[in-house]
Amino acid sequence: MEFSEVIRRRRMVRHYADRPLAPEVIERVLASALRAPSAGFSQGWAFLAITDPADRARFWPFVPTRVAQTPTMQDAPLVVVPLAHKAAYLARYAQPDKGWQDRAEARWPVPYWYIDTAMASLMMLLTAVDEGLGACFFGIMPQQGEQFDAAVEVPAHTAAFRAEFGVPEEYVPIGAITVGYRADDLPPQNPSAAQRRRGVDQVVHRGQWGRHRPLPNTGSE
Repeated sequence: MEFSEVIRRRRMVRHYADRPLAPEVIERVLASALRAPSAGFSQGWAFLAITDPADRARFWPFVPTRVAQTPTMQDAPLVVVPLAHKAAYLARYAQPDKGWQDRAEARWPVPYWYIDTAMASLMMLLTAVDEGLGACFFGIMPQQGEQFDAAVEVPAHTAAFRAEFGVPEEYVPIGAITVGYRADDLPPQNPSAAQRRRGVDQVVHRGQWGRHRPLPNTGSE
C-alpha cells in the first residue's frame, strides 16, 4: 500500500471480527515499533503483547469504559500495551557524550520517554493499516463515577494492572492498542468527525504565529 494511502486510511477502529492473526503479521506489527525515533537512541520503551485469549480476558477488566461502550473491541486478537521507561533516558543522558550526570528531570523540556513511546505506538498503528488491519489506541483507565478521585484511583488502577501482568514499577503504561481485522459490519465513521477535522490553514503557522497563508515563492528557476 502506498504510504499516502496508509495515512489516509488510518482511523481508530473499535469493532473487530473474531478472526485470528497470522503469527508473522503480529511480529511485523511489533517489530515496527522498534523503528521509531528515540532521544539519544535511549529506546526507553517496552511492549506487553497480549494474544492468548486467557491473557486478554485478564486485560479487559482494566478498561471498563471501552468494554461497556464498544464490547466488540474484545474480539481483537492482539492487544499491545506500550510502556515508557524514564530511567533509561536519565541513564543514557548521564553518559559522557551527553553529560547530564545529575540526571535532573528539569533538563528535559518535555518527557521524551512518553513522546518516544507514543511514536512507537503510532508506528504500530500505521503498520496495522499497511497489513490491511484495523487498530485503536486508548487509555487504561478505571471506571469514572460521580465520586471519581483521579489522584487516588488512577495510580491505584495502574498499580493493579502492573501487578496483574508482572510489569515492573518503573515502566509506565501510556495506553493500549488493539489490532485485528475490521468487523464486516463496521459502522461508518461519524460524519461529524470530518466536520470537526481542522485544516492546514487553521493549524499551520508559517514563520509567525497567526500567519496561515503560504509565503509567496520568490525563488528563481
